[in-house]
Amino acid sequence: MKRIPQALLLPALLILLVGLGYPVGWQLVTSLQEYGLAQQFGRPAPFVGFANYLELASDPTLWAVVIRSIVFCVVTATLTLVVGMALALLMMAVGRIPRLILQIALLLAWAMPVVAAMTVWIWLFDRRRGVINYLLDLIPGVDMNRFNWLEQPSTFFIVASIIVIWMSVPFVAFSAYAGLTQVSEEVLEAAQLDGASGWQRLKNVILPMIRPVIMIVFLLQLIWDLRVFTQITMLQDAGSKSGAFDLLGTYIYKLGTRAQDFGMASAVSILVLAITIALSWFYVRSLMKEEEA
Repeated sequence: MKRIPQALLLPALLILLVGLGYPVGWQLVTSLQEYGLAQQFGRPAPFVGFANYLELASDPTLWAVVIRSIVFCVVTATLTLVVGMALALLMMAVGRIPRLILQIALLLAWAMPVVAAMTVWIWLFDRRRGVINYLLDLIPGVDMNRFNWLEQPSTFFIVASIIVIWMSVPFVAFSAYAGLTQVSEEVLEAAQLDGASGWQRLKNVILPMIRPVIMIVFLLQLIWDLRVFTQITMLQDAGSKSGAFDLLGTYIYKLGTRAQDFGMASAVSILVLAITIALSWFYVRSLMKEEEA
């Protein structure tokens, strides 16, 4: 009887290992080979060992992309968590009708296809007919006439961050709201009777109780924002395709499809996997500590 749960989990674990293990294994093997266009037509791939990784380690362009990607994912994930938590608290505070309207708006934003949403955002930030430039230009002393948001890396990633946050906030807001609904009203009333202010109840009662939800949501956002691809690619298509506008997703894409260097692209993919595991280790370690306690 004690082994029944393990037996029931075994099929799911096998499917997971096959579904995830094969692509990761293929990437790992390819990263140790010189795999280019000729290998796509059947020529054997020469084994080069860790030569691809050594070449990457001495490539300043890669490390610039890695640092840029990590900063981007940390900033966007943090802002997404803050905005999502604020909307979740707002849903708890307002009445039924305003809450329903807010939830529908969030669902529509979340359900919109990425390509369709990106098309709208690119129109909004268009330097000739964009609504953003038009509205900002109405502010006295601000000249945004034909300002190109996608011309410089700084403004490019501001636009990218806004779009990524807008697309990710609904998930965080609904997850946090689900956690907030599980907070006991009796505990909050007891804290209020003890003289705790609204901020003190939030800081010392609510947030500690929904900490597991916050941690897993923040971890997922870090992973998703580290792998962001479609938004950056479409913004590059509308602006500049320079390497200064690359994150890890677009950098791997250019190595694989444009440079036809699949060995190097696989090596960078393994690096992304290692960074993801490193970012996830804090959450895993916290879970292990809680289980031990």
